[in-house]
Amino acid sequence: MDDIIHLLPDSVANQIAAGEVVQRPASIVKELVENSLDAGASKVQVLVTDGGRTCVQVVDDGKGMSETDARLAFERHATSKILQAADLFTLTTMGFRGEALASIAAVAQVELKTRRPDDELGTHIVIAGSKVEQQEPIACPVGSNFAVKNLFYNVPARRKFLKSNQTELTNVITDFERIVLTHPEVSFTLFNNGAEVYNLPETNTRQRIADVFGKKLNSELVPLDVETTLVTISGFVGQPESSKKRGHNQFFFVNGRYMRHPYFHSAVMHAYENIIPVGDHVSYFIYLKVDPATIDVNVHPTKTEIKFDNEQAIWQLLSAAVREALGRYCSIPTIDFDTNDKPDIPTLMYGQAKSAAPRPVPITTDYNPFNLDKPTQHSQRPMSGSNTSHFDQETLTHNAPADALSMYDEALSMSQHHGADTQPQLFDTPTERPVVDSSVPYFQYKGRYLVLPTASGLIVVDQHRAHVCVLFEQYLQTLFQQQGVSQGLLFPEVVQFTKQETIILEDIMSDLECIGFELTSLGGGSYSLTGIPSGIDGIDPQRLLHDLIARASESGCAKDLVHRTIALGMAKAVAIVYGQVLTDDEVRLLLQQLFSLPSSKYTPDGKLVYAVVDDSVFEKSFK
Repeated sequence: MDDIIHLLPDSVANQIAAGEVVQRPASIVKELVENSLDAGASKVQVLVTDGGRTCVQVVDDGKGMSETDARLAFERHATSKILQAADLFTLTTMGFRGEALASIAAVAQVELKTRRPDDELGTHIVIAGSKVEQQEPIACPVGSNFAVKNLFYNVPARRKFLKSNQTELTNVITDFERIVLTHPEVSFTLFNNGAEVYNLPETNTRQRIADVFGKKLNSELVPLDVETTLVTISGFVGQPESSKKRGHNQFFFVNGRYMRHPYFHSAVMHAYENIIPVGDHVSYFIYLKVDPATIDVNVHPTKTEIKFDNEQAIWQLLSAAVREALGRYCSIPTIDFDTNDKPDIPTLMYGQAKSAAPRPVPITTDYNPFNLDKPTQHSQRPMSGSNTSHFDQETLTHNAPADALSMYDEALSMSQHHGADTQPQLFDTPTERPVVDSSVPYFQYKGRYLVLPTASGLIVVDQHRAHVCVLFEQYLQTLFQQQGVSQGLLFPEVVQFTKQETIILEDIMSDLECIGFELTSLGGGSYSLTGIPSGIDGIDPQRLLHDLIARASESGCAKDLVHRTIALGMAKAVAIVYGQVLTDDEVRLLLQQLFSLPSSKYTPDGKLVYAVVDDSVFEKSFK
C-alpha cells in the first residue's frame, strides 16, 4: 500500500497559517504598523480603501530593508526579532514569530517598496498568493511602503464573510487606536478612501488619549502612577461620576503591547465597588511595565493574551493603586445627604381604579411621546404610551418559568420561614385571564412590583420591565413607519463623538431621525443637536445618544437588529424608574397595554416581566 502522509506545499501551508494571523483588514493594519514601529519609524501613515477590503497601505520612515531581506521577509518563520528560544523571555519588539508577512502574502496581492538610508536605490517586490511575481531596483524614500490589495482574493469563502465597509473600518480604527495609545512619541495618520480620519502628531500619553477620544474624556481622567519592584503602573482611570453602562474605553498595555486581561479588569472594577452603580463601567488606560522574563506573550497568534508569573500580586497592587488615585484626587467626596422632609417609597401602596383617595403622582394617561398635541403632566418620570390599546382577554396566556421566583421572593418571604420544601412555586396557567378593569384591586410593592389577584392566585408584575415592553413596541413601530415626533431645543447643544462613534452614527442617522433626533454635522466629529424625541423629559439626550450608538455597534450591521437595538435602548431610557409610585389610571393603562402585546412575558432582552403565584403556595405556607 502506498504511503499517504506527505508535506503540504508552502502555498497551502501559508494559507492555513493565514487563517490564524489574518482574520480581516484590521489584522493587516496591526501587523504592518507593528513592523514599522519595530523598524524605528517616527512617522507612520495608514491608508485604507473601502475599509481595507480593497487596499491597505502602510508607509513608514523606518530603517528599511536590503534587497535580500526584502524577499526573505515573506518566508515563513523569517524574522530579525529573535535568534533563539531564550529570546522569547527578553522581548522588546512587537513581533517575533515571523509569520505575519508570509500569511498576508498567501491571501492577498502585496507590493513592497523599501530602502535603507545608506542605499542609493531601494527594492520593489510584487507577490501574490505566496509567489514572487516581480523584483527590481527602484528609487524610493527611506523606509518601507507596503500595499496589500484584494484581501482573500484567492480564498472566496473567506472574502465572502468580510463585513460591510463601515464595520471593517471600525475594526481597523479599533486596532489602530490600540497601537497609537502605546506610542505617543510617534506621529500617525489614518486615511479612509482619501479622507483623513486621524492626524496624530508626536505628543505625550495624556494628550494622545485626548487626541483620539476627545477633550471631554480627558477632563474625566485621574492620573495613576505607582512604582514597585514587581511592576510599574501608570496611566489614567475615569472618575466615578463618568461611569456608564456602554461606550466606555478600557485599555491595558504591558511593556508597550495591548492586551486583554479579564482578571486585571476585575481588579480595577473592584476599586470602584460601592462607588459606581452596579453594571456601570469607567474608562481606563493602564500601562504596566514588568520584567519581560515574568510574562509569556507567545500564547495566541494575535498576541493579545499574555500570561503573568505574579498575577495575584499584580491584581492586589493594581486595585490598591486605583483606590489610592481616586482618593488622592478627591474623586470620592463625602456627601452628607439631607433626608429631612423627603418622602419615602411606601412598602405597600393599595389601589383600585374607582378609589377617590389622593395619589402621589398625577395622572398621565393622556401622555404620548409621539403626539405633541396631547397634554403632558408628570412627576419623576412619566409613564408614557398610547391610551388606545385594548385589553384582549382571549389572547392572554401565562407560562411563567420556575426561575422567576427571585422577582418576588422578598414580597413572599413569610413562606420561607417554613423550610425549602414550602417555598413558593410557579405554575403554568394557560387558561387564566386576569381582568384589568376598574373593579380589579391591586397593590404596589416597594415601588417596583404590581400585585393583582387572579382566579387561582396572584400575578406579580415588574413595572419597569412592563413599561419597557410597551415602549419597545411603540418605538419599533415608529422606526418601521418613520413617523417619529421631534421636539425642538431652544438652545442647540454640541455633541462630540469619537471616530468610531461617528462612523456608526452616520450609518444609523436615518433611524435616529425617525425617532426624533435632529443632528447636523459641524465637522471633526462634532454635531449640533437641535431636536430630541418627544417624551424623554429628565433624560440627558447626549448620554442617550452615546448609549444608542454603543448598542448599535454591538448589534452588528443587520438593519432589523439595529432597529430592535435602538428601540430597546430608547425604551429602557424612557421607561418609568424603580421606586416611582403609580396612580390607579397609570397602573390600569400599563397593564392593559402590556397584556395586549403579542409577547408580554419577557422583555426584548429576555428578562422576565411577570410571574404567577398559585394559591397552593399560601396553603402550604400556613399548614
